[in-house]
Amino acid sequence: MNARVDLFALTGALRGLLPDAARLGGFTRDECLAAMRDLGIVAGSVKRHGVQPGRVVPELIPVLRELGRRTDMVPRDTVLHYCVWNPTGERRRTYTGEAAEHVLQDAVRQAFPRLHAALELGEELSRTEPWQPAFAPLVGEIGAHTAVMVDVIDQVVADVSPEFFARTMRPYFEEFNVDGLPYLGPAAAQVPLWLVDEVVWLSDAGVDEYEQFVLESVPYGLPRWRALHAGWHGAPSAVGRLLTAADGPRRDAVRAGAAALVDLLRTVTTFRGRHLRIARAAYGEDLRLYPVGSGGGSVDLLQEVLLLTRQNARLARERAADPTPTPAARRG
Repeated sequence: MNARVDLFALTGALRGLLPDAARLGGFTRDECLAAMRDLGIVAGSVKRHGVQPGRVVPELIPVLRELGRRTDMVPRDTVLHYCVWNPTGERRRTYTGEAAEHVLQDAVRQAFPRLHAALELGEELSRTEPWQPAFAPLVGEIGAHTAVMVDVIDQVVADVSPEFFARTMRPYFEEFNVDGLPYLGPAAAQVPLWLVDEVVWLSDAGVDEYEQFVLESVPYGLPRWRALHAGWHGAPSAVGRLLTAADGPRRDAVRAGAAALVDLLRTVTTFRGRHLRIARAAYGEDLRLYPVGSGGGSVDLLQEVLLLTRQNARLARERAADPTPTPAARRG
């Protein structure tokens, strides 16, 4: 239907997928997630072809509203619905059916469990001081999980051209309205590396633009991620606590923690550098159809976040070399 730009067929399919009130009321949570996934990919296709889905199928809106309420998520599909909660094989839901689209979906599918594990460790890290023996191993585990982001972006670089993303896929991730409010499509920016940044260095860095991007991304995450953000936002980050940690007899532990943070931030820097190169190509003037990414961030913001990650790695490296505490300061 998308290949034919058959808006009439897409609208009919969307209407035909809608459950009635009785059936919807009997859905389990998993079935609600699946229904949001299936409705979302058709509704997103309608929007890609220039029409607000709620305008041509108004009965869609109360169903999306109820599915969002039942799952405690936004009332439209997210990157989790599109990638992680999407079957493989013949039952895989796609916009185009292209192999490159499968690669994009599988990249998120592969990254999700490792990032989710990193975030759970992040909660423990937020309660652990840099001078405690557990700090460095915790940071190391988070870094090992976060390294999946480098693996998946290498796969994307190898198998997905900037032109395919910019011209073919990006239009399917447009926002559409639910109850008069715009909701973003299933953007890769919803993958919560920004939440790792928050616990590691962002929460107390005073970086207004990136913090605003995080605040706008939080609603698209799992309820668990929103709870972690609520606990971390504005609290001392791992790097912030490292910069003011007393050493004394704990000098070796502080140095080990600093070195572990350097390794973690080096991994994140590697990912962000490759992501920036892809974004510059996909959003270059000769290819782009949109001024910003599907998650609402600009190439300039990606470059700023890369520079800030490098800056925090440098601060951790200096602390590893000299564990004398420094005055707390804004790092943005």
